[in-house]
Amino acid sequence: MPFSIEPGPIEGLFLIQPKVFGDERGYFLETWSDKDYAAAGLTAHFVQDNQSLSRKGVLRGLHFQRRYPQGKLVRAIQGEIFDVAVDLRPGSATFGKWHGMILSGKVQNQFYVPPGFAHGFLVLSDEAVFAYKCTDFYHPEDEGGVRWDDPAIGIEWPELGFPPILSDRDSALPGLI
Repeated sequence: MPFSIEPGPIEGLFLIQPKVFGDERGYFLETWSDKDYAAAGLTAHFVQDNQSLSRKGVLRGLHFQRRYPQGKLVRAIQGEIFDVAVDLRPGSATFGKWHGMILSGKVQNQFYVPPGFAHGFLVLSDEAVFAYKCTDFYHPEDEGGVRWDDPAIGIEWPELGFPPILSDRDSALPGLI
């Protein structure tokens, strides 16, 4: 199998390391294989791919959709980010718990965040190209969010030596409670 796919510390999360084939010419890897991911228990059906470029210190999130929740298979194509998922599933034993991990274009690791989670990331490198597959289409009227520094969640963001760069919208997001 060209992937190492492990369940994450919160039910529904998956930590993924594709096998990267490299030589003096560069590298090759599979970023998605329906049969291999399904064999590991990740059976998501993706309908949309997205990509962004951000500079160091940009923090995007924490975002979710209310009526049309999206699962996301996320990765850094270039650069390095700290990626975070927060469990917002009603009735979940881990509601409000978070998991964060570094995604890097050098190691090409991936993170699957299922529907029902808020998601966000902080750029650690000078620049990062971030890509993700979604299980539902984006509905701007349905988007919600949770404040990145909500003490009720307590995310331990990496320290960069300066405050994160937020959009006006992300700066105004409410807390979890």
